[in-house]
Amino acid sequence: MERLNPRVRPVWVLLAVVRSAVFGALVVGGALAFTRGTDVAIDDSLLVRGALALAIAVLIYRVVIAWLRYSVWRFEVRADSLYIERGVLTRVKTVVPFVRVQHVDSQRGPIERSVGLATIVVYTAGSRSADVAIPGLTPERAEELREELRRLAIESEGEDAV
Repeated sequence: MERLNPRVRPVWVLLAVVRSAVFGALVVGGALAFTRGTDVAIDDSLLVRGALALAIAVLIYRVVIAWLRYSVWRFEVRADSLYIERGVLTRVKTVVPFVRVQHVDSQRGPIERSVGLATIVVYTAGSRSADVAIPGLTPERAEELREELRRLAIESEGEDAV
């Protein structure tokens, strides 16, 4: 089983911090707005401190999950399928038969480019979860994998998917 590049871990942590900061700003801002706009007989500072505590708890939770996510993410190119394992709290195991592959893309967003990473997206036939992504690859590995998956999908044309 192949693991992702370790440089993806700080990217996931950074994204967790940014998303938590947005959530925290909304929650604490909402608490401040509520306390300023009403004459409720509760301790205003208690509500704001509770909102701040919630924001900090969400930040810690998201950062820990982002950090642990790397340790469980694995994938393998098998003879007839792509196998992916992921998920910290809920483990997800995905098998994508090559005969179901429609096309394969590689992506590099601004954050990925800044740390030298890329993502492969495999689009499959079907309606539920019709695509899977493999993040945290070096650009060279992403191109190799994209070409390998494309070749295996072409070779499997005409086979039965079941």
